[in-house]
Amino acid sequence: MSRRDRALLAVDGVINLVLGVLLVAAPDWLVRALGVPAFAGRFYPSILGGVLVGIALALFFEVRRPDAAPAGLGLAGAILINLCGGGVLAVWLVAAPVELSRRGTITLWTIAAVVLGIAAAEIATGGLATRRSEEEP
Repeated sequence: MSRRDRALLAVDGVINLVLGVLLVAAPDWLVRALGVPAFAGRFYPSILGGVLVGIALALFFEVRRPDAAPAGLGLAGAILINLCGGGVLAVWLVAAPVELSRRGTITLWTIAAVVLGIAAAEIATGGLATRRSEEEP
């Protein structure tokens, strides 16, 4: 990957990270500016923020990818995005539960468990391992 491509990915990652952190923190003025449904408060922007932080981490991972490795975010990117998105959802459900029906609560916990479970399974297969050369196992 060229130096320019790595720089572009790094800039993209920084932008996603800044937007993601802002959305996770979701100050009231930002929630109002985004027009998020009032009943949900900071819930939806924070979930979006978690996904954007995951995308940013995946982009930073890609910037560090050796040139010989396959291109694209691939498995490592999917793991990082799933961990951030599912993790933020789980934190919200535990730390500041929103007013949901029983069905909504079950649905959101199922989504968090499935997304985090997929990430755990992918990690178990070595999905975050990187190789610096062909000789390394």
